Amino acid sequence: MASWRALQRRERAWDSPFLSPCWARSVELARGDDGVRVAVMSEGGEPRAFLSANVGRITAIAAGGAMSDYEGVVGDPGPNFDPARLLRALGVDRYDFSHILEEQAEFAPYAKGREASWIIDVADGYDAYAAERRTAGTALKEIDRKRRKVEREIGPTVFAARSLCRAGFERLIALKRAQYRATGQTDIFDAGWTLRLLEDLFALRFPGFGGALYTLHFGDTLAAAQFHLMGETTIHAWMIAHEPEFERYSPGLLLFQDILRWMDDTPYDRLDLGYGDYRFKRELSNAQATLMHGYVGAFSPASLLRGAAYGVRQAAEALPLGRVSELPGKAMRRLDLLRGLR
Repeated sequence: MASWRALQRRERAWDSPFLSPCWARSVELARGDDGVRVAVMSEGGEPRAFLSANVGRITAIAAGGAMSDYEGVVGDPGPNFDPARLLRALGVDRYDFSHILEEQAEFAPYAKGREASWIIDVADGYDAYAAERRTAGTALKEIDRKRRKVEREIGPTVFAARSLCRAGFERLIALKRAQYRATGQTDIFDAGWTLRLLEDLFALRFPGFGGALYTLHFGDTLAAAQFHLMGETTIHAWMIAHEPEFERYSPGLLLFQDILRWMDDTPYDRLDLGYGDYRFKRELSNAQATLMHGYVGAFSPASLLRGAAYGVRQAAEALPLGRVSELPGKAMRRLDLLRGLR
């Protein structure tokens, strides 16, 4: 674990908590099985790189599956590294990846598409970030306006960082589950181990890794709660929810603003909002990371099936059919979500 964490510190992008050995261990404990495995790439008996994965009988996916926003190799596996070697190390016919950094060029030949992860970099402090964002757009001006509106109509906004409030944590879970039902999405907590994972991370007190609860109250009433994963210098936005009655005040955005201000007095200078093309991410972010999705496969029925699915998806997306063109991609992502929750 010490070698792995030392490698993480060499590249800023590797500071993602999803790439930490602590993440792989947390997933393993929450799942309570032997599905999490680590491929170690060594030279002369010394580890050069690590990759963690959830391994099934035939295929492998990111450790944590649907709960993970980043995956890939941490370290330098060497100039002649071919990701196909991972299949032998993991004992599978196919490795499906969804969120590998584009900088990991060895995976580029296996990529089938790319998307952005939206990042807020506050290395120069919140004030410098806010000045730049206000010049670029109106998002922060609108957030400031809504905060004044809340304080005028309801009461002061009260922010808590790294809160230990059990009631706030449980309310966040309840709000997320209600959100899944209302939008017809899969309730990720039905899997059981996923809820244990959040519970364990909420209780974890470990330097450089863990979960942290952030809350925002309007007066004495909880308005929004967020549970994020913590690296050594990066916070990864993960579970966010707000009370529906306060929707018009955008309490989630107010809470993000409070977190960014709080970061000035901490070692954290990057808030990763994750993938997904949402307006608030576009407007708040000032940096991006490009993520690749695709698969590495040996010649096998499993690889042929995945290749055929991507073929249908890419053919549909090339047609000018609007939302119909998106259906195969949505179906693949839904199936991968369910696989990742098993």
